[in-house]
Amino acid sequence: MSASLIVVLCFVGFTLLGMPLFAAVGLTTAVALVLIDIPVTLLAQNAFTALQPFPLLTIPLFILAGRLMETGGMASRMIAIAQSLVGAYRGSMSMVTIFGCALFAALSGSGPATTAAIGSVTIPEMVRQGYRPRFAAAVAASAGALGSMIPPSNLMIIYCLVAEESIPRMFLAGFVPGVSVALMLMVTAYVISVRRGYGSTGDRFSFRPLLQALWRGKWAVFAPILILGGIYGGVFTPTEAASVAVFYALFIGVFVYRELTWDRFAEALKFTALMSGILIIIAPSLAFGQVLAFYDMPQAVQAFLDTVAANPFWVMVIVGLILIAVGTFMESLAQIILFTPIFLPGLVAMGVDPIVFGIFMVMSCEIGFLTPPLGGNLNVAARLTNISIEQVSIGVLPFILPYMVMMLVMIVFPEIITFLPDLVYGPRL
Repeated sequence: MSASLIVVLCFVGFTLLGMPLFAAVGLTTAVALVLIDIPVTLLAQNAFTALQPFPLLTIPLFILAGRLMETGGMASRMIAIAQSLVGAYRGSMSMVTIFGCALFAALSGSGPATTAAIGSVTIPEMVRQGYRPRFAAAVAASAGALGSMIPPSNLMIIYCLVAEESIPRMFLAGFVPGVSVALMLMVTAYVISVRRGYGSTGDRFSFRPLLQALWRGKWAVFAPILILGGIYGGVFTPTEAASVAVFYALFIGVFVYRELTWDRFAEALKFTALMSGILIIIAPSLAFGQVLAFYDMPQAVQAFLDTVAANPFWVMVIVGLILIAVGTFMESLAQIILFTPIFLPGLVAMGVDPIVFGIFMVMSCEIGFLTPPLGGNLNVAARLTNISIEQVSIGVLPFILPYMVMMLVMIVFPEIITFLPDLVYGPRL
């Protein structure tokens, strides 16, 4: 039996035993090092260096900023803006949820956090208006996944660290796909709502309520302008932008809206600590990626893909299907760390832009948020609605289609991803 096969079997076996993913990856890495007679101390050295990059601070800071903005009153004001903009039409509250998630995604960086922030307000309101709980949960879960596509995005940050790409360039690349998916989700929600007769309460659209909502929520609207404008304008780095976001959320929540209490602040810190715990997967995963290079795994994967299909289109389709399948049982952060070193070299050799593959990979991870048994967004939405995750999984099926359509569009027309980065930063050399 070859050493490579033993490594694969070890990883699969540890995972099937229910071992935490960071432990399964770490033990598999240790076995792989022993098999090729490399000191296991390499694992500890890689683990130490993996957690040294300064941009890693961006992730817990954006999580904290998003939570402070939610508990400090910004999320509710964004929902008010979305509601005044959409008006009272069939499915209006479902579209408000999607639009609110798109707005909050520009503050949070996390799919489950976006689902929790907006869904906690809009799901009860949708149920009160007669929407089926399964549908309400599905809307919040699918729209919450936009938190990973519309910048800032934690998954994009991790991809850039692993692939050694520019974070601001990656952020810009996510705008058009993220907004496009948001619009497709709104169309899907509208069609389903019309067929089932959901929604239509409240006032029709008019500019006066919208302007009033914008004035009341001006500090919430200014937040993404400050954060993203500072990054693209070169005023501060993404890590510094995350720090600015935290202080901005604290100031507005305490002194302007006056809704951020000590208890809510402590809860936000606790939430951040729990969410940031997933970063423990980075240390063993990066070591595992280096070991896979020792085993020539990227070259083997490239050779396999070349035998299956020589056309980059079909290769991307195959890779996308693999990532979606893996996303049903593996956390998105681990997916990006483990599979970027495996797939990226071969795809770059075939002419695929690393930024295009990064956005494509993040999109596949968004689908992973919506597929059981892991389905991070499904679990959040199920808890908010008090229904089973199986029911939410059925309700979310129509909303997965826009993500898959967008993945195909990105393969055929990669220019929709590279257009904005090339416009702002110039074409890649």
